[in-house]
Amino acid sequence: MKKSAFSLIILFLLTVTLVAQETKRPEPQPAPEKNESFKLGMAGYTFVHFDLQTTLETMKRCDVHFLCIKDFHLPINSTSAEIEAFHKKCAEYGVTGYAVGPLYMKSKEDVDKYFDYAKRVGVNTIVGVPNYELLPYIDEIVKESGLYFAIHLHGPDIDVYPDADDVWKHTKDLDPRIGMCLDIGHDTRNGKDPVADLKKYHSRVFDIHLKDVTGASKEGYSVEVGRGIIDFPAFVNMLREVNYTGVVSLEHERNMDDPFLGIAESIGYFRAMIDATK
Repeated sequence: MKKSAFSLIILFLLTVTLVAQETKRPEPQPAPEKNESFKLGMAGYTFVHFDLQTTLETMKRCDVHFLCIKDFHLPINSTSAEIEAFHKKCAEYGVTGYAVGPLYMKSKEDVDKYFDYAKRVGVNTIVGVPNYELLPYIDEIVKESGLYFAIHLHGPDIDVYPDADDVWKHTKDLDPRIGMCLDIGHDTRNGKDPVADLKKYHSRVFDIHLKDVTGASKEGYSVEVGRGIIDFPAFVNMLREVNYTGVVSLEHERNMDDPFLGIAESIGYFRAMIDATK
């Protein structure tokens, strides 16, 4: 056999071997939160400039499977058929819509409309921002419906619910299914410690919005998780300490016209903290 022919055969065999090795590579390992009591999700507001298709494709690529549904992806007046189609589409990407909101409530009519929406969508949690005077009425509706109501705190940006202390003060004597969506970025921007607040109020924390911020004041702004001032190793360990069993949903609010690299960086960093703190 000529030397050149022999070389070609060797090259062919090496190529086949490399291809075979390539096809035998294992699938990505389970995400680190698979072994935790809590789940990693995505707040729908992250995708305010994008349609449901883009949202689901991004979540699949990031291996995230829980979505807090915003009404721009599933409108309040959706029919039963549209709601069914929405859930079917989510299921195609391995995504479950676990809650709706945030939804802003300024009247009893708003409360009725949004509770009806949540029941028709088939979730058990509403993330809401009601006027303070509506809380007694919401208490009645929660008792009737059995739904959980998580008040989204907003730091110093709006006049209601600036931090976890304020939500607790206004809900501690209401039905125990009324509590908070602990937005750790906004809590920090109002001068609070979200790790300490999770410990104090964990019995009323029904949802968490994950983000990082540059400062503990109104001037602090949202950045990729890990680039700001929040102590994420302590936060992850507190999730374990209080045995939080809900969803921690990334609400990415930077470069929202093109958030995808920031989303990936934030999820990667948070998962690294889960792994590093085990």
